[in-house]
Formats: sequence, structure tokens, C-alpha cells
Amino acid sequence: MKQLDERLRAAYDQLSPQEQRVAAFIVDHFDDLISYNSAELARLSGVSKATVSRLFKRLGYDRYKDMRDELRTLRQSGMPLTENRDAVQGNTLLARHYKQEMANLTQWVNALDAQQFAAVVSALVSGRRIFIIGLRNSWPVAIHLRQQLLQSRSDVYLLPQPGQTLAEELVDLSEEDCVVVVAFRRRPRIIKPLLANLHERGIPLVVMSETQAAGLAPLCRWHLSAPLESVSAFDSYSGAMSLVNLLANAVLHEALSTGRQRIHQIADLYNELDELEQR
Repeated sequence: MKQLDERLRAAYDQLSPQEQRVAAFIVDHFDDLISYNSAELARLSGVSKATVSRLFKRLGYDRYKDMRDELRTLRQSGMPLTENRDAVQGNTLLARHYKQEMANLTQWVNALDAQQFAAVVSALVSGRRIFIIGLRNSWPVAIHLRQQLLQSRSDVYLLPQPGQTLAEELVDLSEEDCVVVVAFRRRPRIIKPLLANLHERGIPLVVMSETQAAGLAPLCRWHLSAPLESVSAFDSYSGAMSLVNLLANAVLHEALSTGRQRIHQIADLYNELDELEQR
């Protein structure tokens, strides 16, 4: 099925001048379109509401609401949507970006279940081995979590390794281990079967995902979420990275004596191997 922007481009030459006026406004304000009702779109485009209605019927929508629902579904799935040039120009972008980033941080902090978070930290401290899985957009978050946890405890692994599949890596897991699956939107299809398998086997399982991914919660023991909303097309992972920072710090403080000792040992090895530049 063609998306709205594709339909507009395909039909543009056949539109009336008034309909083209609406189409041009939509293209320039694509990322704001979800927030407009048909009357607002008509007013902002300088045409009648009937013109807006005719345009969307010509584009194949029964109702204006059907188009908004389609865009909302696409955006929530992680599809990058924007054609608004003004959104990324000038000081307005910085102000909007800052406001949205602060809103994301506030949202996940306020929604965090303290009891569940404490249980996750305990599992990350006591697990015999920690396996962290992240695919596609989730991989940078997963590798950062692994790198931070590795500072304070041993046996933290990132899966899958380059060129490898998951089955060989997961076959030996037991209830003494802990798995963290970073599963932000536009997930590969393997994620849900993977979670179902691990959950059925009783493996302590943490899932990190976007806030709207409620369907993943029944497939894991603990579910941590962070919003990904941004001012334009691409998702923001600042909330996810902040959550990783909080987790890693909490794990260190939960096992502070052994964690500190490991940090000092790593620092000594840095010096012995001359790996990091000295200030």
C-alpha cells in the first residue's frame, strides 16, 4: 500500500489548483500533519474543508481520520517521517529538540517502577553470566550497556557476534544466567519468538523497549521502557542511554566493593598496556 507522500506525488499533476495548494502545504508540514484536524488543515492551507475532503477521497482514504491513523501507526512503528524543511532550520530546532528531550527524560523517570528496577539490578549483579542482545537500532544501546556493566562485573557478553546466529549462543543458558534484550521499534521478526523461548525456559529476562511496546511485557520477567519521540523523522535514544547509565551505576553501587576492585584492576591494565592517552 502506498503511503500518503507517495500518493500525493503520484496524483499531484491531476489535482485541481486548490487541491495542489493543500498538497504543497502537507509536504512542507508533513511531520505536523498528525496534529491537524481537517478544519485546521483547510484553514492553514487557505482552502475550504470540502476541498480537503475531496483531496483525501481522491487519494484513496474514506475519511481524513484514516490518513491520521495511518501516519500515527507508521510513526509508532519507527518509520522516519518528515518532509518539513523548516523543522531543521534555525534556532527553532534547538528549542524544540531541547523541549522534547527533556519531556522524554521526565516521562521514563516518572514511569519507572522502583521495585521492578531494584529486581533488575539484583539480577544483573547476581547472574552467573549476563547476555545482552541488541539488533538493528538497538545494537548501540546494547553495546553501551555491555561496556558499562563490564567495568564492574565479569562475564558480560554481547550477542550475536558478527556473522553468528543466536541459537548456538543461547542453547546453554540456565536460570543462573540473565539475559537483557534491547528491543526498540522496527524490531526484526526474531525478537518475539526469541523472548517467548527464553521466557518459557525460565531464563531471567529483561526487555528494554520503547514506551508503546506493551505487547513485549508478557514475554519477559521485567520490562523497562524509554520514549523515543523526537522533533523530526529519526528516533531519539537519549532516554534509552540515560536508562543504561542509571542501570550501570546502580549495579556498581549494589556490589560496590568488588566493583571498585575490578575498576582499579582495569585501570592498572590500561596503564600496563598503554591503551588510553594520559592527561
